[in-house]
Amino acid sequence: MKSTVITEADKLKSEEFMPLLGTDYVEFYVSNSKQAAHFYKTAMGFNSLAYSGLETGNKVTESYVVYQDKIKFVFTSPLKGNSEIGKQIDKHGDGVKTIALWVEDATQAYEEAIGRGAKSFFEPMIEKDDHGQVIRAGIHTYGDVVHVFVERKNYNGVFLPGFRAWNSDFKVTSVGLKFVDHMVGNVEEGQMNEWVKFYEEVLGFKQILSFDDNDISTEFTALMSKVMSNGNGRIKFPINEPAPGLKKSQVDEYLEFYNGAGVQHIAVATDDIIKTVTKLKSRGIEFLKVPQTYYDVLSERVGKIDEDISALAELGILVDRDEEGYLLQIFTKTVQARPTMFFEIIQRKGANSFGKGNFKALFEALEREQELRGTL
Repeated sequence: MKSTVITEADKLKSEEFMPLLGTDYVEFYVSNSKQAAHFYKTAMGFNSLAYSGLETGNKVTESYVVYQDKIKFVFTSPLKGNSEIGKQIDKHGDGVKTIALWVEDATQAYEEAIGRGAKSFFEPMIEKDDHGQVIRAGIHTYGDVVHVFVERKNYNGVFLPGFRAWNSDFKVTSVGLKFVDHMVGNVEEGQMNEWVKFYEEVLGFKQILSFDDNDISTEFTALMSKVMSNGNGRIKFPINEPAPGLKKSQVDEYLEFYNGAGVQHIAVATDDIIKTVTKLKSRGIEFLKVPQTYYDVLSERVGKIDEDISALAELGILVDRDEEGYLLQIFTKTVQARPTMFFEIIQRKGANSFGKGNFKALFEALEREQELRGTL
């Protein structure tokens, strides 16, 4: 593993032209927004926030917004056939369309990005209602994914103009998810370094970690990955590409079923992974499992940890350590019909890394799922 230290000078240089304050929201294009929102409420502990559709005067799309702590997910469906959104759903299945970035000045962020080579998704636009105004602008990134810069300093509404509060009688308790830790993109073989360059030059990100096929491989499959981070470290985008192997890797499978590059998984943080995963399992979320032998040598590999290893083994939670501390992580099975996007639940206890010591066990678990699907 190679690592690059982000210096204070690097942070200042990045934030001079592209200060990103955090993840604002993540928008999914889905075939049935109402059912998708209900799933995320019922199974993952999100609650209702906002709605846009026919009742708000939107004749084109229907969107439901759910939230949990700092996480906001938007589920959008077309209201008529032969739409651009419908065509993307037909091509990709349900998946992430927009990774929205919270900024102080959306126009400035957009102009900097375009000036550095980004392709425009839409120019800065002012959206107003009785609660103030929001300025948004968008650029393209890998595949059909876009980044939307969101400036909301002059807005105190529930979500965005055009949305109203979604007051649902169905209230659920949180499972303890706090914020988006990182989001992983899968791109075609040979394209990883192109997108690393994009994030460096267009958004001012720095590469903080790099993994090659010696780090991320099993007997059958392999991939390569580079982790990009913005200056303040609040936004991290690992980018994967497949590497040659004896069989079809998880990234190859994703690219085949998603029909191109896209978001592979969203990692969401918790302060108590045992409690969170226990709640998620009780609500029907299914997770990848690793063999018991993983836990037989866990103490030797990671040293002393606060958690009871038998509890981790029962749930299938993985542990890894770096120079700063350790982390706990677990991965769901795919959450839609196609074997594409999934979630990672992560708890960091000082560690800033991404679980390199778990890669082999994780990949073997993924391969077992691929074998059951007949796609390995």
